[in-house]
Amino acid sequence: MKALAARRHDRRAPALLLLLALLLVGAVYAVVAPSSAQAATKTATADDIAAGEKLFQANCSTCHGPSAAGTDSAPSLIGVGAAAVDFQVGTGRMPMQMSGPQAQAKPVQFTDEQIAQLAAYVASLGAGPSIPTSEMVDPALGDSASGMALFRTNCAMCHNAIGAGGALSQGKFAPNLWGTTPTHLYEAMLTGPQSMPVFNDANLTPEEKRDIIAFIDEQGNGSPGGLDLGSLGPVSEGLWAWVVGLGLLLGLSVWIGAKSS
Repeated sequence: MKALAARRHDRRAPALLLLLALLLVGAVYAVVAPSSAQAATKTATADDIAAGEKLFQANCSTCHGPSAAGTDSAPSLIGVGAAAVDFQVGTGRMPMQMSGPQAQAKPVQFTDEQIAQLAAYVASLGAGPSIPTSEMVDPALGDSASGMALFRTNCAMCHNAIGAGGALSQGKFAPNLWGTTPTHLYEAMLTGPQSMPVFNDANLTPEEKRDIIAFIDEQGNGSPGGLDLGSLGPVSEGLWAWVVGLGLLLGLSVWIGAKSS
């Protein structure tokens, strides 16, 4: 009995119990935790990474450096993840056509396969946000009413209340969002390109991002009320009401006065 009691009170027992508890917690979390909100739709292979490196050296290293560590003219790409590459290259913003306040969207210069290879290479340099799955960006699975409230709280001050875009300072602008694909919308929220802030999963959950995508998708289908007057909001609409409406009333008053005299 004394020997058994001595083993029970071994000084190493608490450390061993703590280690076992940590292992148990880690195992349980790995089983029950939801899948990553940044899960890629395709697992990159070694061949994809090798092909992406060749594309990078031929098209991107001049600005971002041979090791993608950045230069005076372009930032480091280590740790930006596949999502940032898919957005920037997939919207034609990269490679940049010319220097300016911000990269302009233009015709895409690479095929989908080449974009995936570039994204795989950059992702291999350091952990970062991955390309979202089709389910994560499906507008049909989102709640557009919730998305409207989220969008007007977090995005409308730059992109306009319905995503029509708007001017910013120093020659920059928030683009119109109606022609942007759901995947690129999600990636923009995830990576924060240009002057846009990053909305990680602590700021906006994957479900909330999908709700915002659903709202933007509805706005791109056209104004349900008919003439949208440029979709610039209540100020422009009020101006039209004053100029056109009041102008018609004044003109009608003048015409009635002229007829009566």
